[in-house]
Amino acid sequence: MTTITIEHIRIGPDAPCFIIAEVGLAHDGSLGAAHAYIDAAARAGADAVKFQTHIAAEESTPAEPWRVPFSYQDKCRYDYWIRTGFTKDEWQGLKAHADEAGIVFLSSPFSTAAVRLLDEVGVPLWKVASGEVNSRYLLEAMAQTGKPIILSSGMSYPAELDDCAAFFRENAIQWALLECTTAYPTAPEQIDLSRLSAYRERYACPVGLSDHSGKIFAALAAATLGADIIEVHICFSQEQFGPDSLASLTMEELKTLVEGVRFIEKMRDCPPDKAARTDGMGELRAMFGKGMMARQDIKAGDLFTAENVSFVKPLVGISAAKWNEVCGRAATQEIKVGAFIMPEMVEVKR
Repeated sequence: MTTITIEHIRIGPDAPCFIIAEVGLAHDGSLGAAHAYIDAAARAGADAVKFQTHIAAEESTPAEPWRVPFSYQDKCRYDYWIRTGFTKDEWQGLKAHADEAGIVFLSSPFSTAAVRLLDEVGVPLWKVASGEVNSRYLLEAMAQTGKPIILSSGMSYPAELDDCAAFFRENAIQWALLECTTAYPTAPEQIDLSRLSAYRERYACPVGLSDHSGKIFAALAAATLGADIIEVHICFSQEQFGPDSLASLTMEELKTLVEGVRFIEKMRDCPPDKAARTDGMGELRAMFGKGMMARQDIKAGDLFTAENVSFVKPLVGISAAKWNEVCGRAATQEIKVGAFIMPEMVEVKR
């Protein structure tokens, strides 16, 4: 099983789940909003904040159709890419801000020009969008940097993923694969988490989920199944303008998701040996357990029976769980009513 290593972070088995907060274009071209998303994602506890880098002239034409017609000010996606794009200096400013906030800065490139720009900005790994998995020229440009690559499987057939795996092996590239359904928002019956184990077994690489459901449930389920990476879209409000808002988590939901994943990780790390988990529980066991108490005065030589013994909390002396060992034996001394029965008060079985 391979792993991915970036900066001080290891991604893969036996490492914390790497949580990516995908801003995409939720900033709608506002540089200020993009910076605000960095702070919000960092406060929520995400490991990485991710954008998209579109350079209109390098990836599109005015004839490119809308995936979902939504814009009131852009005639086509080409115009949208222009309006929502940032300059190299602005990208560098966003990267510097993320570094200061203690969160990994990522952005998906959609052209080789975007790869060069982001490489100079200093992204530590590449996230390939579902629609670009078969853009071999793009993968080759990324591979030339030697940085790890994360793929989303949403628009790929199994044979195409096999080709990518072979390409990465040939070029000694660390990589990971995310199960992804390209539907915004994604319905629960469209999310196949069984593929996590299938991908892990087939490719021996870190695996995870790129989720577009707009809920925290799928990501939490993936974490329970041991996902190495979780990617979710984020927005300040699902009512805000943009094509991905309904498929995104709010900042509060992102925070809850992160807390849930870390909670699940601690549960998954719970020792399998129950005896190890009960170490140091003596006081609690005594508090919730029951001891034996004289229901009436007992004389030396009297036999212990259900008539003269009661079982009460807390556990003092002999545990009620050992009643079968005590029942029918003789008392070695006088025991007053209300006194707990101690080991020395019971005749030793010969």
